[in-house]
Parts: sequence; C-alpha cells; structure tokens
Amino acid sequence: MNSQLETADASHAAESFLEQVQKVRQQLKQTIVGQDAVLDQLLICALTGSHALLVGAPGLAKTLMVKTLATAFHWRYSRIQFTPDLMPSDITGYELLGRDASTGVTDMKFRRGPVFANLVLADEINRAAPKTQSALLEAMAERHVTVGGETHPLEEPFLVIATQNPIEQEGTYPLPEAQLDRFMMEIHIGYPSKAQEKEIVLKTTADPVEIPESRLPRDAFLELRRTIRAVPVPDVVVDQAVEIAIRSRPDSESAPETVANYVAFGAGPRGSQNLVLAAKARALLEGRTAPIPADIHAVALPILRHRIILNHRAIGDNFGIESLVDSILTT
Repeated sequence: MNSQLETADASHAAESFLEQVQKVRQQLKQTIVGQDAVLDQLLICALTGSHALLVGAPGLAKTLMVKTLATAFHWRYSRIQFTPDLMPSDITGYELLGRDASTGVTDMKFRRGPVFANLVLADEINRAAPKTQSALLEAMAERHVTVGGETHPLEEPFLVIATQNPIEQEGTYPLPEAQLDRFMMEIHIGYPSKAQEKEIVLKTTADPVEIPESRLPRDAFLELRRTIRAVPVPDVVVDQAVEIAIRSRPDSESAPETVANYVAFGAGPRGSQNLVLAAKARALLEGRTAPIPADIHAVALPILRHRIILNHRAIGDNFGIESLVDSILTT
C-alpha cells in the first residue's frame, strides 16, 4: 500500500513539475528559433543549479538565450564582458571608503560586483587573463566571494553561463581543466536550417521581439530543484553513469581502444555525478518519474566533451571528441 502511495506521489510531482517547466519552455521557444535541444540542455543546467559553457559562432543568439532564460524565470541577470584588462574586482566587487550620511562616520563599504545576481553571463570568458577567470571559480564552487577578508554569500539560485567563440583563438586564455570541470555541460550551438533562418530573419527584421516574463516565484523554482534531487535512480542507471566515466580513462581496463590511443586524461567523479543529476532532470522533462539508460546517453556528450583531454595523436589523426564519446557509449 505504501509503495502505491509513493508511486502516486511521485507521479503527481512529475506532472506538477512538467506543467510548470513547460510554460518556461514555451516562453523560450517563442523567442529562440530552432535550438530546442540547446534550450533543453540549458534548462537541465538551470533546474539542477549547475553552470553551463555555451560554444558557438557569432550571431547564433547565445546572449539572447541566456537573457531569455533569466527573464523566463524572473531572475536578476547580469552580463560581464570578459576582456584582457578585466580585473577580479570588476567581477566580485570591491571595498571603498565611504561616509555614513546620518552619522558622518567614514568606513570601508563593500560595493557588490555583477557576480551578485541569479544568472551571470560571462561573455567570451576565455578573453580574460587566468587571474580574472579564477575570480569566478570561488563563486561557482562555493556560492560566495571573499573580499577584504570577509565572505559574502550569493543568493540562490546562482548560475554562471559562460560563452566562448570557437573561431577566434588568438589572444585568448583557454580555461584550465579545474575550472572547466565546474561546468555541468559544454553546449555547442550549430547553425539553423534554411527554414529556421528564414523565420529568424522575419522575426528580427519586423517589430522588436518582446521576451515574455514569467512569474514563477523564487521559492517555487527552488522547489522544482528539490523535486529533481528527490527523484529515485535505479542502480542500473547509476552503474551505467559510473561505467561511462571509467571507460573515458586511458588507464582503465574497460576503456575502449580509442580511449587508450587518443585520451590523455578522462572524466573524474564529477562527470558521473553530473550524468546522474542531468538524467534525473531529463526524465522529469520527458514526463517520467525516474531516469532510464537512454537519459544517460542523451546527456553524455555535453557533459563529457570538456572533461576528456585528447592527446597529440588524436589531433594528428583528426580524431574528434564526438567520435570518442560515441565509442565509449557503444562499447
């Protein structure tokens, strides 16, 4: 009897979750044309409280996607344009000598930087020096920043979505592996089809596109996040996630020949953790109360592509990360 009640409760939670998220989905698709898979991946990151790295050529609406996501959830949004002269204090904030208007007493006051938002867009993050890039690391990992010896917490939800341009690499600073690992997904944005591009042109050359606002309260969103965390995961799904991460490591006995030949470093435990967490979110987005192995396969590429480091032989043989992940999944 108890198991029947638990099943009914789980089914009701999944239906409620899907109903609320579908409204957000529709708002995103009203603004963004032809990027349904990318939008779903961004939703998975947002709903699990994870960070995302967007990679795509200029003009593919990366900034618009992030702004639309913030508007759809009614979040505070800030955009940081990363440049070579950007300083860490330009992100976190700084202390400034100020005078209290009522008492006239001078004291050091903390002025918050743009990182104090619910959704932070780190635009072209690889254009800033490593010292500045690392200023985001504490915020992404610990959900707080430390300035002048004092720790300042960041309000939940807190997400960083960074963008990279894959074309221009001169004068850039590639993100270190430790920081890349903080992103749940590396999401690649491709060109639209002919019909989709025509729709984009018609939309953007007429009246300005208005981004519809959601009234989903903060507490309601955090409840959605807790719903995902509470989703039960079958052992077969966990085993598959762990096995996929292990197969990506060249020193593993279960690694396929392609991994042994072309991989310098494989995915760590955070890779398998994110596979399971993303599979939970995807299951609920599909209206199911528990993830299945197909969910793991569906999220594997964006979760693993930035966690697997190819060696020089892979570069010489023109062997790409997509082919490698495919060989790991089909072994």
